[in-house]
Amino acid sequence: MHTDGSGWPVVSSRTRELFRQGAELVLTAGEEEFADLHRAALTGLRSSAASDDPTLFEATRLVNTHNLRRWAAANITNPGERVVPQLSSEAINLARDVVRRGLDGRALDSYRTAQSVGWRRWMEVCFTLTSEAADLQDLLDISSLSISTYLDDTIDELTAVIESDIRDLNQGTNATRMATLTLLLEGAPISRAQAETRFGYRLATEHTAAIIWSAGAGSAEETDTGNVASALEAVADALMRSNNCNRRLTLVASSRSLWVWLPTALLHTTEAFNATLAASPGVRVAIGRGGCHIEGFRRSHLDATAVQTMLARLASTQRVVRYDEAQLPILMTSDLPKADEFVLDTLGGLAGADDELRETVSTYIREMFNTSRTAERMFTHRNTVLRRLARADELLPRPLADNVTNIGAALELVRLRPSAY
Repeated sequence: MHTDGSGWPVVSSRTRELFRQGAELVLTAGEEEFADLHRAALTGLRSSAASDDPTLFEATRLVNTHNLRRWAAANITNPGERVVPQLSSEAINLARDVVRRGLDGRALDSYRTAQSVGWRRWMEVCFTLTSEAADLQDLLDISSLSISTYLDDTIDELTAVIESDIRDLNQGTNATRMATLTLLLEGAPISRAQAETRFGYRLATEHTAAIIWSAGAGSAEETDTGNVASALEAVADALMRSNNCNRRLTLVASSRSLWVWLPTALLHTTEAFNATLAASPGVRVAIGRGGCHIEGFRRSHLDATAVQTMLARLASTQRVVRYDEAQLPILMTSDLPKADEFVLDTLGGLAGADDELRETVSTYIREMFNTSRTAERMFTHRNTVLRRLARADELLPRPLADNVTNIGAALELVRLRPSAY
């Protein structure tokens, strides 16, 4: 293959046309076709905590999609030519976020982990374009060079842009705290006194952990990094005030996520907190169980992480969810298709009924089948409750009295994910 004055190969017109056709297929492909690409990129971070974080997954998805579509669009316009990277703000923020997690600049190599998945997908596309061996060889040769060079150039530019940020972040208090938390979560031998010094927070007390994050995929206000940071801090402050706490430990997990601990055994959510949350579109809160000392500190955070992961898996719109109320759904939704099957088999027509009818049944179960207390909770008349229960029995495959446990569990899944049914 000949090269031009810059050292880049001269591509034949036949190869250019095949490259253009393949790039058009990539550019028009659906988002679901690249899910394995996004997962591979997170796996490349070599951190299970980072890989399981839905805010990092969403950021990775946006960055990968931008990079992939940039490369494909460039190869439609100038097939086979060297593609100049265009760093998005999401790419820069993601690089900063992985460094906040205590991962060094090598975390950018996660791009290369995704490259192998992307290359396999591109080869599948190439084999649909031609069966001529010579044409296919030329196309794959220039494709391999194009993809690897594009990623190398992207990583080089990204490293140059955030090099000083990486140095500052690695030397900052948040990085020290994040490294200490990693040791605690992994059960490493670190003394309580040493951990307290690094955190600036007492561990020999009660704690409850919360994860406050933005699912923001809506308005510009919800996706602007500055607005998101302000909203997260406002909600964290409101949570602290609601519980009469004069301090909190806060770790910036990413540009869209805060990890918070408050020195209390139970977190309350007051009307003032709910008002602050309502004024912060897209912000969600996952709350762990209260606990004592280092083990309670650790367990409460892992509880909140499990809740956050479940809500992301279900694409739930619930704003505040506690581990205590989500423990059963967390266990049940590890296999989502089976969970959906359970809901539909258990609830039948009630799964798609109006919210008021389902809430009446749930409240009736929680109130130990007392219709008067259910009516009080629902702010309605007892006869109305009886009519709703009778209607629910008509919709259920099995009467409520014969299948209480399963119906209660299924209704909780629907509450977390109503749009699915």
